[in-house]
Amino acid sequence: MAKTKDLHDPASVTAYIEQLPTELRPLVEAVRQYLLPLHPDLGEQIKWNSPSIFYTGAMEAFDPKTYQRDLVVMHLRKGYVLLVLPTGERVKDISPILEGAYTDGRRMVTIKDLSDLEQKQDELKKVILALITRINPTE
Repeated sequence: MAKTKDLHDPASVTAYIEQLPTELRPLVEAVRQYLLPLHPDLGEQIKWNSPSIFYTGAMEAFDPKTYQRDLVVMHLRKGYVLLVLPTGERVKDISPILEGAYTDGRRMVTIKDLSDLEQKQDELKKVILALITRINPTE
């Protein structure tokens, strides 16, 4: 089973956030600070020109085009953050906060503001931990 922490690059994420419009920075940083401590094997990087959270722990070999390690990519919109879960379809029935039904397996979670993040924290945690369990059933 392969393990990677090589892509973990918090400095690039910090630099990215510092360049965002002032009104969006606190929300993006709050999402980041909420997600990263959910599991010791989570890392962050800039991927697809967005802050993203990925699994760094051991997992079976896979086709990189299936984005198995990628858990959350933050697509930043005017006034809110759209969390894209590239493999969210795997846990589609466990949470009402998951949006969309894309054929490529993506699911989304809209975070409108800090209050919305607080309201969705428990469900978001449940989804992220379920995705990690699907990646590595020994977790």
